[in-house]
Amino acid sequence: MSFSAKQQEYFLNATHRWNIKTGATRSGKTYMDYFVIPKRIRAVKGKDGLIVILGHTKGTLQRNIIEPLQNIWGTALVSDIHSDNTSVMFGEKVHCLGAEKVSRVNILRGSSIKYCYGDEVVTWHKDVFDMLKSRLDKPYSRFDGTCNPDNPNHWFYKFLYNSEADRFVQEYSIYDNPYLDPSVIKSLENEHRGTVYFDRFILGHWVLAEGLIYKIFADDYSDTKRMQLSAKPQLSRIVIGVDFGGSGSAHTFVATGTDRGYNNLYALLSERHECKNGDIDPEKLGELFCEFVHKVIAVFGIPDIVYCDSAEQTLILGLRSTARKKGLGWLRIENALKTTINDRIRCACRLMAQGRFFYMPYGCESLENALTTAVWNPKVITEDERLDDGTSDIDTLDAFEYTFERDITKFIKYE
Repeated sequence: MSFSAKQQEYFLNATHRWNIKTGATRSGKTYMDYFVIPKRIRAVKGKDGLIVILGHTKGTLQRNIIEPLQNIWGTALVSDIHSDNTSVMFGEKVHCLGAEKVSRVNILRGSSIKYCYGDEVVTWHKDVFDMLKSRLDKPYSRFDGTCNPDNPNHWFYKFLYNSEADRFVQEYSIYDNPYLDPSVIKSLENEHRGTVYFDRFILGHWVLAEGLIYKIFADDYSDTKRMQLSAKPQLSRIVIGVDFGGSGSAHTFVATGTDRGYNNLYALLSERHECKNGDIDPEKLGELFCEFVHKVIAVFGIPDIVYCDSAEQTLILGLRSTARKKGLGWLRIENALKTTINDRIRCACRLMAQGRFFYMPYGCESLENALTTAVWNPKVITEDERLDDGTSDIDTLDAFEYTFERDITKFIKYE
């Protein structure tokens, strides 16, 4: 079995208290850990302290760590995560916990940890990491961890580069993986090109999210317009997103479609209706919504479902009532999932970069404006935050994202 030069360097030199790999996706930074983890566990076998594996969630740990370990070493040496959040690995009991919330790791309070492995560390709650620092209290305690780069003002960046901890930090770009097929590298480059994610997930740099969020779309819209559709697409599914406005914002409707296999996302129609003086008329809103639905049906076909901002249950009930009165009682009107905004942004950016997002040249004016003017908040430097001060149309962006957020895993394809 061959290892890259970077992987061999880590195996030989990661002898510090804190041993961390940061860098690009698919760069090979995690693979060596499937051999480091058994080495560490066997080194502390029978010694005092807990063995812990932490990740964003228990589900990501099972997928990113447990299953690859099982593929290499077998289920006799690495069990699944049991109902008590433990696994048996190489003869030792291992606590497997999600670190996105402090409450998930309360078992660590007051306990000594002899070995900890950390997956996706930048996604953790900071208090979890602070608690961990006080628990690695044995002379033989060790930590191995990985992360993708984030904002250089992130708390973990400060630990990596501005602390006095006994640490070994190794940085990876995607080009450090000699076993990655060139076609896969090209595909990954294309899906991130023109966004902050190229610097982070291809080059492995910690960089600020600045300027236009959808720069690829803005450039295309003002120049080549390759994303514009010249004819009505063949659709297998149509979804409508609804975001409710209040004082200073707007009610927005966006319809999107996808083809069979979720290869492409198509923006079909969008509307924005200003809320004047904070006045919300549920009956009028219902009529505007039904008119929008009829427009979608007339041009593109029958919508499969409508996803609405779940914060306004009264208005959702109003839409359902009006829909029944207007002969649309068959239409499913449900709550939007409202996943993490940055996950929705990253999915849209990938589709645009890969040439898999298109929009109708007429009828999508409000969405076009929203995508070309959306920017990162320059006043928030500790995390990536979309600016929401009224200068860009966040309401339309939300409605747009409600239409595809449940299908992100279907749109994001890996070879």
